[in-house]
Amino acid sequence: MPGEPSGGLRAPTQPSLTLLPRLPPAVHRHGCPEEWTWDPRDCSPEVRLNGARLQTALFHPNWSNGTAGVRGTRSLNRHGAHYWEIHVQRRLFGTSMMFGIATKKARLHVDAFVNLLGEDEHSWGLSHKGMLWHGGRCRPYTRPFRENESTVVGVLYDAIQGTLTFYRDGVCLGIAFSGLHRVLGGLYPAVCSTAAKTEMTLGVTIRAFDSLEDRCRSAIARLLQQNDAIEKLPLPNRVKTDLRTLMQADGQRFSDEGARSLAEGVIACR
Repeated sequence: MPGEPSGGLRAPTQPSLTLLPRLPPAVHRHGCPEEWTWDPRDCSPEVRLNGARLQTALFHPNWSNGTAGVRGTRSLNRHGAHYWEIHVQRRLFGTSMMFGIATKKARLHVDAFVNLLGEDEHSWGLSHKGMLWHGGRCRPYTRPFRENESTVVGVLYDAIQGTLTFYRDGVCLGIAFSGLHRVLGGLYPAVCSTAAKTEMTLGVTIRAFDSLEDRCRSAIARLLQQNDAIEKLPLPNRVKTDLRTLMQADGQRFSDEGARSLAEGVIACR
């Protein structure tokens, strides 16, 4: 939109990339798992994190007298696309339950019932009431979520295009925000809620490859099944470290047979 400020609100349209069936091919077919979760050191005191990966955020475990939020553990890569899903339990109600992204400057707690994501220039959010918020301003985006019904909210951040797109139960709602490539500083996934005893659980977290080397690392990781098999590969230590991180994110295991096959392939390519 001509003259639109950085991170401004934008009328809903379809993303420039074709959805197959729900996401751009770069993410859906050619992406890889991304390892991050909710950050226990970067959340409101009214947020409790549960689960093996701290993937479930419980807001206001006793009662609520304000708004609580939490950021993700990893900033979003500025060279590709990221997609994640948030599963909301049946307790979906209140002044505002929100999904979006935020810089480190965004507040995560306030003793008032507010739309916290998007209250200023440091965050961008979608409220369960169907409104988009940024810079303290809002506009309609989609129909309100049905209260007291579980739902899955998908978030697609395209760093190249500088856009943020939301999905609800697998349906693309269109581009919500643009100009995000001009934002200074890191951007982090974030959620918040005003309602007592509400839960949001992080589901799928994937990203597009940002280079040929990135794609090759992922291809190698898919063929391995045991952790110690990495040491059998004739690769630099830096690449081995990256492989271990990938395998933890993907939940896969390594095999000696796969390692031998890969080692032969690496040597043959030299």
